[in-house]
Amino acid sequence: MTDTTTPAAEDQDLGAAGSQLSTAPREETPNLPSLGVIGWARWFWRQLTSMRVALLLLLLLSLAAIPGSLIPQTGVDATRVADFRRRHETLAPLYDTLGLFHVYSSVWFSAIYILLFVSLIGCIIPRTWQFVGQLRGRPPGAPRRLTRLPAYTTWRTDADPEQIRESALALLRKRRFRAHVAGDAVAAEKGYLREVGNLLFHLALIVMLVAFAWGQLFKYEGNKLVVEGDGFANTLTQYDDFKSGNLFTQDDLDPFSFQLRDFRGTYEPSGPNRGTARTFEAHLTYSVGAYGEERETTVEVNEPLDIGGSKVYLVSHGYAPVVTVRDASGKVVLDKEAVAMLPQDGNITSTGAIKVMDGYRNARGEREQLGFQAFFVPTFAGEGSGTMLSQFPALLNPRLALNAFHGDLGVDSGIPQSVYQLDKKHLKEFKDADGQLSKQRLKIGETMDLPGGQGSITFEGVQEWAGFQIAKQPASGWALGGALAAILGLSASLFVQRRRVWVRAARGADGVTVVEMAGLGRSESAKVPEELGDLAGRLYQDAPSPQDPEQEQEQDPETDPTTHPTTAVPAEGAEK
Repeated sequence: MTDTTTPAAEDQDLGAAGSQLSTAPREETPNLPSLGVIGWARWFWRQLTSMRVALLLLLLLSLAAIPGSLIPQTGVDATRVADFRRRHETLAPLYDTLGLFHVYSSVWFSAIYILLFVSLIGCIIPRTWQFVGQLRGRPPGAPRRLTRLPAYTTWRTDADPEQIRESALALLRKRRFRAHVAGDAVAAEKGYLREVGNLLFHLALIVMLVAFAWGQLFKYEGNKLVVEGDGFANTLTQYDDFKSGNLFTQDDLDPFSFQLRDFRGTYEPSGPNRGTARTFEAHLTYSVGAYGEERETTVEVNEPLDIGGSKVYLVSHGYAPVVTVRDASGKVVLDKEAVAMLPQDGNITSTGAIKVMDGYRNARGEREQLGFQAFFVPTFAGEGSGTMLSQFPALLNPRLALNAFHGDLGVDSGIPQSVYQLDKKHLKEFKDADGQLSKQRLKIGETMDLPGGQGSITFEGVQEWAGFQIAKQPASGWALGGALAAILGLSASLFVQRRRVWVRAARGADGVTVVEMAGLGRSESAKVPEELGDLAGRLYQDAPSPQDPEQEQEQDPETDPTTHPTTAVPAEGAEK
């Protein structure tokens, strides 16, 4: 039938349709009733639980984490934060106001975190029920005009339509399609793992968010320097420094202890990598609980000791010169004490302080405190061969350089101070009769005598120390599982394609059965036409035309158009 509608009539129809978009009179539109509290709450919930807002919150969370990696954080390194405050007097107050020194516990970061969590839950629940409904339902019936679908093929056969539909149903189910007969066609659908992967990805994100939050609230982490022969018990008083989550309590500490029996380190002896560490091994004896059986183990770099969820990592190494200090009367006030030194370079050139806080009396019998500024090298270049810098990290030619002080160390003032530095405010350096400062470089076994018979210090030997980090991150296994599940779900949602196939078999007016097959995918892909062509070929083999032998001899199967399906290609004018 010829369409006789004129352009003027079309314009009138469009104008009439436009005028019917709103049933409210034009003059009453500004006076529409307000949504109210409940209405606005529903609107806000719909916006929050939309996929667009969830992706936006995920992006904001990633952006919000950037300052935490660029600006020093109080919970990670308070010393660097204090140094930043001294160097940036203008920026520091602004950063304090914005909470940039504690990003991950700030109000605005927590708000983004919680909103993302709620948004993901709001996205998942309705989609899960919708998906369950789809699984319980059946694939929709075939459209009336299969030729309008993106992939289409057809052929004619003398087989009964019922035989074609039964063969198609068996073939599609064999290919793991959900299929059923609907009228004169078989409807089938496949690719539900795509939606499963999508839901798995979002569930995995929720698991990761919960795991990270739980870990941050209940975690603890501390460091301990242990000299060979000494030990450690997992109590708060034993740590050199300690930080924990907001909900951590002392009862969350796992009960265990260990002793450092020996530390061994090997280094490259020559070549361009001379001095590079080969192995670091800390040999421990440990026990779990107050009356646990002692066991031996070896802790190496990236191979921690795992005890009840707490992990003991080997993180650093250095040397501890062993010294003996005597007062003016010859009384031993520090007996073969191993004093740990802090490494300053890759060859373990180290500095530290030796403090004698009690028991020392000077030549006049007065009580004082002694302090020695120490400088240690494991491999000395030799007298007259340069400065006091180590040439190799192993103990080949150790030297201990000392500067001696006396007076008040300031340890009784109540102000915390580093055990590796001297507070020289109330200290005086020893001088001899000529006014020369008391300095000396010692080999193992040598003694430095203090001027005026004020005492002595002997370099007895060297022990090694190891630095351990004891950490517990609850729910780390859940976080790892969530990450793996997220990758698996994302892969399924990206690479699995959901598609539908319909097979219609109906007898034509001439008594010949016409078979039509069509496919439709949720996204454009060459896989749908290819899969449809393969299914059509298989179906033709399973249900060929039952011709008599004489007709088969007369006809060439290669040229007979009624015995082969046409190629499955996109149909002309197909609607996507």
